[in-house]
Amino acid sequence: MIQVVRIEDAVGHPLAHDVTEIRPGEFKGPAFHRGHILSCRDLDHLRRLGKEHLYILKPEDDEVHEDDAAKAIAGALCGEGVGWHDAPREGKILLRATRDGMLKVDVTVLNRFNVIGEVMCATRHTHTLVKRGEEVAATRAIPLLISRKTVEAAVSEARSAEAGVLQVLPLKRAEVGVMITGSEVFYGRIEDKFQPIIRKKVTDLGGHVIDVVFLPDDDALIAEAALKFVERGADIIVTTGGMSVDPDDRTRFALAQAGAVDMVYGSAVLPGAMFMITYLKGVPVLGIPACGIFAKTTVFDLIYPRVLTGEKITRREIAELGHGGLCLNCRKCVYPMCPFGK
Repeated sequence: MIQVVRIEDAVGHPLAHDVTEIRPGEFKGPAFHRGHILSCRDLDHLRRLGKEHLYILKPEDDEVHEDDAAKAIAGALCGEGVGWHDAPREGKILLRATRDGMLKVDVTVLNRFNVIGEVMCATRHTHTLVKRGEEVAATRAIPLLISRKTVEAAVSEARSAEAGVLQVLPLKRAEVGVMITGSEVFYGRIEDKFQPIIRKKVTDLGGHVIDVVFLPDDDALIAEAALKFVERGADIIVTTGGMSVDPDDRTRFALAQAGAVDMVYGSAVLPGAMFMITYLKGVPVLGIPACGIFAKTTVFDLIYPRVLTGEKITRREIAELGHGGLCLNCRKCVYPMCPFGK
């Protein structure tokens, strides 16, 4: 139960919630915290904040205070790699990454959670790379007092996500083999531009390039090189060239000859429509089309970090990238602070 009283009549009672003060350009935060015992000295300050009335709470058994509700739902939302350390303020808790990695959001469960009403959770986009301590989401109970049944329903819904609605998955420090295919490069007719690009993308995410091999458009040689990387313990193989529809582009056929399975050729992303991913003896093989030379960010940048978390990429995951998969080729690229891949 909530009782509304004049501020003069609230003297001697604890505040039911934080009282926020805003001084434009200077300060926004609590002038008085929940639980503060109101005194006569506080009345003028409250009047300056526009307060003439306050709440006095007498919670019923079936009601939960906003801060207690926020703690309950925050605990249910957090999976591994996500937590909080600040006390709730006005029923709100900021959730932060407790390790470096990739944020994974169970969007389906998040949507069901937010449909319940009187509770909310706003997150960053799923598959966002984050650092330890960065804010990944915020949750709050919206009314000052919330039905216990509503809190229990929200907690139950959040816990229906097997691994938590929010996780931060660590990235594997991968050993990567690189195959640069194409007779024009192999025979020195043109200069290779791919090697430094791939090395940087691998090392930027903590990986190590085992070796780079140059290969002509020959099925047997490409298949042999891929299998050798597997034998050498490569966690991931990245291949360039041979991804188009030209008859000389043999890379995906050579990988199939080597025994690669679950091949997905083509993506709903531009740049990167001719991207390929397949698995050779359990090792992911990612094929980057020629756009990877000219475009700073492509479908490879969306998929490679997910592979580093151990995620198995299928046609479904590739297809889902279509919504948000159009790069605008901005004159000054600001990825990932843009809509691409979201």
